[in-house]
Amino acid sequence: MSELGLHMEVEPPRRPDPEKRGRGPLIAALVIFTLVLLAVGAFFFRDQVLGAAAEDYTGSGGNEVIVQVQEGQTLSDIGATLKEEGVVASAQSFITAASANEQSQSIGPGYYRLAEQMSGDAALNAMLDPANRVVSRVVIPEGLREDQVVKRLTAATDISASRFNRAIKNADPLGLPKFAKGNAEGFLFPATYEFPPGFSARDIIGAMISRFNEAADSLNFVKASKKTGYSPYEVMVIASLVQAEGHPDDYGMVSRVIYNRLAAGMPLQLDATVNYVLKKSEINLSPDQIATSSPYNTYENTGLPPTPINQPGEAAMQAALTPDEGDWLYFVSVNPDTGETKFTADYDEFLKFKAEFERYVAENP
Repeated sequence: MSELGLHMEVEPPRRPDPEKRGRGPLIAALVIFTLVLLAVGAFFFRDQVLGAAAEDYTGSGGNEVIVQVQEGQTLSDIGATLKEEGVVASAQSFITAASANEQSQSIGPGYYRLAEQMSGDAALNAMLDPANRVVSRVVIPEGLREDQVVKRLTAATDISASRFNRAIKNADPLGLPKFAKGNAEGFLFPATYEFPPGFSARDIIGAMISRFNEAADSLNFVKASKKTGYSPYEVMVIASLVQAEGHPDDYGMVSRVIYNRLAAGMPLQLDATVNYVLKKSEINLSPDQIATSSPYNTYENTGLPPTPINQPGEAAMQAALTPDEGDWLYFVSVNPDTGETKFTADYDEFLKFKAEFERYVAENP
């Protein structure tokens, strides 16, 4: 036996570490448990959140459904809403269709006329069609009297005139400015409105007053009124006169004529104030009409009429706050078709302008 053989040492067999015994099966069990959780979670997300993403209806659906899209909703939120309302089989069917169409980003808050059991593509296309928006749309031009505003609102919404009139008479809680003295004439701001289903007369009148307040804030109306020497309410009356009598290009000059005549103690002699009493829109009043007895008749009374005579727009409000500089005391619209208006401080020249207008009337019966 060699010396090497005599000195060989055989390492005794190692005993298994009792702490490590059983770790393998435990790790395997944990891995399996984790995979099961992931599978269950994926199924829950697919089924509950995406509404069985693989599912989709075919066609354009059946029974009508009105669906509301809330402010700030994403396309995923809209898809979930459509699934809840029974419009689509799954939120993902709508999301997939929307992702393939850039126009889907234009879908905004509002009410949409859809149907039950639509395909994702059909639902998207229906929401992109303006004809399926459920709104009451009404255009209120500048210069309408309160009764004319009510007539337009009634036609657009099928809400009775009496309900609108009640809301107008009790407009203080709807945001009417304190300086309006409880009178909504002049404060039903002219604009294009879209009212969703279920809006009441009070909601609509409140929205119009709110729109006025936005315009007044942008003009710093109350503070700026003080610089004119008149109260904010009086400036609103002037704005309504400017709106009724002036062409947009001449608002600032018409405003200056009004201020100049008020300062001189002259009656304003404006046809628009008599028309307000008569509920007409005549461009050439008769002597009998001019003699109408009313505090609004600015031929017979000096100073401003008691209230605004229409709903002025922002441009007329601005002109009432900042009239043009000039000494004019008279103006005549010599051609109502084109809106051409001439201004002067000289009475004789005014008579020439008036004769020019009368020729127009004679040639255009």
